[in-house]
Amino acid sequence: MNCRIFYHDKCFDGACSASVFTRFHRECVGGVERYDYHGLVHRAGALFEERDFVDGENAIVDFKYSASPKVTWWFDHHLSAFLTAEDQKDFERGQEDGSQRLRKFYDPNYISCTSLIADIARINFGFDTTPLAELIKWANIVDGAKYESAHAAVEMAAPAMKLTMAIESSSDDNLVPRLIPLLTEMPLQKVLDQAFVQELLGPLMERHRAAIELIGSRATLDNGVIKFDITDQPTEGYNKFIPYYLHPEGIYNVGLSKSSFRTKVAVGTNPWTTLPAERLVNLAEICERYGGGGHARVGAISFPPDCEDEARKAAGEIVAELRSAK
Repeated sequence: MNCRIFYHDKCFDGACSASVFTRFHRECVGGVERYDYHGLVHRAGALFEERDFVDGENAIVDFKYSASPKVTWWFDHHLSAFLTAEDQKDFERGQEDGSQRLRKFYDPNYISCTSLIADIARINFGFDTTPLAELIKWANIVDGAKYESAHAAVEMAAPAMKLTMAIESSSDDNLVPRLIPLLTEMPLQKVLDQAFVQELLGPLMERHRAAIELIGSRATLDNGVIKFDITDQPTEGYNKFIPYYLHPEGIYNVGLSKSSFRTKVAVGTNPWTTLPAERLVNLAEICERYGGGGHARVGAISFPPDCEDEARKAAGEIVAELRSAK
């Protein structure tokens, strides 16, 4: 019997979550011959394909809920964890009758899904998380935007930041599945030093510098809201802190971009804003109205690649709403 782990792709926390779950399952549950990995991305339309679930164990980490009876484990911390009300009811039924209480877990109070899995595994299954301290720390920093400054986030001196860049920006579909087994087995610097990672860094750093220049030429700030549109320059990802690096006085950011599989509206809050937390807008709630979701301070909406006009309209409405909310 195999275990297939579905994880939030193009995401450091998603990769770390898959790695922590693998080690926990291997040490505390077992019973499977091998683990394999399947990345999931937010896109317009169906997020899951029933045929992708294996006959053994199927785990979803750091991603939306699936009511498929083939899913045996689920962990998430996003406010927008359920695609439909029916999905949420299915989860709640499993918690109430006890059938899924020790297999499916949801807590939006966690900064990262990595730390959620680690705590659940430690408390409920006796899993030793001591060797994972570095990974948990950096998953919280990266997913919670707990950097010292925009300069630290964009200039990426720490190994975790360079790994995040590789995970978010590389077009190599095999990269993250190769990284996942290493992340809980060796220090992050040693993971970064792997030859297959090092060969990516030069081109990715060049692309990063180009993204800073491109966004710098497009981004404007008006009444606390940074906005930009780079849909004419398709990219598989960019450092989401670049707008605040360029416009540190901005409170919110609304960015339009395009990749091979979607047109994306990214909505974020400046982690270093001086505006009191009680005055900040819940961005997950805004994104949910357009079929997206995320966290209170960062969210996104995915449209089909050919729906730029629809995405641009949504972005314009969100910009107007955030400006008026300042």
